Amino acid sequence: MRAKILVPALALTVALSGCTTNPYTGESQTSKGAWGVLAGAAAGAAVGALSSSKGDRKKGILTGVAAGAALGGGIGYYMDVQEAKLREKLEGTGVSVTRNGDELILNMPNNVTFDSASSQLKAAGANTLSGVAMVVAEFDKTRLNVVGHTDSTGARDLNMKLSRDRADSVAAQLIGHGVAGSRIATTGVGPDQPVASNSTAEGKAQNRRVTITLTPTA
Repeated sequence: MRAKILVPALALTVALSGCTTNPYTGESQTSKGAWGVLAGAAAGAAVGALSSSKGDRKKGILTGVAAGAALGGGIGYYMDVQEAKLREKLEGTGVSVTRNGDELILNMPNNVTFDSASSQLKAAGANTLSGVAMVVAEFDKTRLNVVGHTDSTGARDLNMKLSRDRADSVAAQLIGHGVAGSRIATTGVGPDQPVASNSTAEGKAQNRRVTITLTPTA
């Protein structure tokens, strides 16, 4: 019974130690890394309990808590810090940063990156990507998936090629600023993944974009 009480108490203490003040809202919050600690601790406790004999169950649970907390918190904290640096670097550029679990998604609209029907980066896009590369090069345990998107105007084959060329241009810019090519995958999906209606000019503008998804390696 004592071990059952100790496990959630220890996990909660570790998670609460990750409470910080959100610099954007001023509110107190628990970081994603701290929640990773809590989740990892819970999972580790379960594994430790199941894998131990009755006499060693308390020791197994506590060992599982420690191992799970370290693993869960490590990835979450790693992405927390990377997210904060990217948000700082990209402030005012027009590029948004979205957090989805342990993934970070950078959305680069076409008014920042490319002229219509072109795969040559604008100066603003090139400068923005140099900032992204500075951060990403520091966090070398992250993979990057660069995806080019277009609206539905014009022939599909041309849009597919244009989206691939744009993704390749973004990747080349990142590689040119020190990001290892082995970390980057590129693809073009043309008009197949719209985020808005292609029946309006505003919707088409939203659909013309390049996204960079950053995922931590296992």
